[in-house]
Amino acid sequence: MPSIEVRKAEHISIAINEDVDFKGKTTGFEHVELIHRATTSLNLEEIELGVELFGKKLQAPIIIGAMTGGFKGAEKINGELAKLAAELGLGLGVGSQRAALENPIYARTFSVVREVGGEEIFVMGNIGVSQLKKYGLEGAKRAVEMIDADALAVHFNPVHEAVQIDGTPNFEGWETVLKDITAGLGVPVIAKEIGFGFSKEDVIVLESLGVGGLEVDGAGGTSWAAIEYYRALKNGNMLKASIAKSFWDWGVPTAVSLAETVYNTRLPVIAGGGIRSGLDAAKALALGAVAVAVARPVLKALLKDGYEAAKNLLKRYIEELRVAMFSVNASNLRELRERPLVITGWVREWLELRGIDTSTWARRCC
Repeated sequence: MPSIEVRKAEHISIAINEDVDFKGKTTGFEHVELIHRATTSLNLEEIELGVELFGKKLQAPIIIGAMTGGFKGAEKINGELAKLAAELGLGLGVGSQRAALENPIYARTFSVVREVGGEEIFVMGNIGVSQLKKYGLEGAKRAVEMIDADALAVHFNPVHEAVQIDGTPNFEGWETVLKDITAGLGVPVIAKEIGFGFSKEDVIVLESLGVGGLEVDGAGGTSWAAIEYYRALKNGNMLKASIAKSFWDWGVPTAVSLAETVYNTRLPVIAGGGIRSGLDAAKALALGAVAVAVARPVLKALLKDGYEAAKNLLKRYIEELRVAMFSVNASNLRELRERPLVITGWVREWLELRGIDTSTWARRCC
């Protein structure tokens, strides 16, 4: 089997060079409509985008999502991402820290984010739920200390583990360990999906175990089954390639996952999975997210066109969000969440079949 270092390098290469977007499924944001206000009374330049997230102030509600670490080229990538976060006042998540927990030689590929980004940026660590039994509370503390993390993401990825050639699809017994970690870690634990989304049933379970927040990362953006399809082809495992291809479009679409989540918890919720513009971000925030996570578009811009291209991409997201808020007469993020929106099409049908009254959002302005 390929080493962890080889796997991480393959993930990055495939993510930027292959078409790994969902094919037959969208995020659902096309069916979430903010209500235009022609009578807006705001000055565009004075709209406030700042938000406090787990004790850290962000200049805009955007997190550069968890992507990488644990191989030779990751130190440079994570250093550049941390520089972006610091320059623009955004948050930053690192990829799974498993490689560094198993071999300290890789710790530098993660710790660079705090060294470059400084103490002011919000940094989120990362460990997989399928590794919790092995590392436990002690391993979680090591992951936090490695990057002086403000929070730790525990990522849930059952389909990903099941379809990859070197996965660990054994999720038995994680509940007890997670409960110990949430009680003893000392920083918030954020339950995070990686692109297949959470359901309302997941939310109820996770909140009962003491997590401090959730990152939904639903279907419709990057498909990790697609990434593993290409890895399996590259490594000559046609059975795994076939299985991964079957699950290419698996998951709960982001808009649906976000709505199910915020409808069933008061915990802070981060929205990720196919956030491809500031308008997508505005819709996610109006649905109830406290921030959005953007990963692969930033990575592609950085590695294909350089630092300035990645910065300009994020600045576009920020300014598009500002224009959307201006256009619905919302001077800050609290007001954006109070503005009416309409949910239509299959997203509305899905939510109503799941017992969620979509008129809640449409009427809450009144």
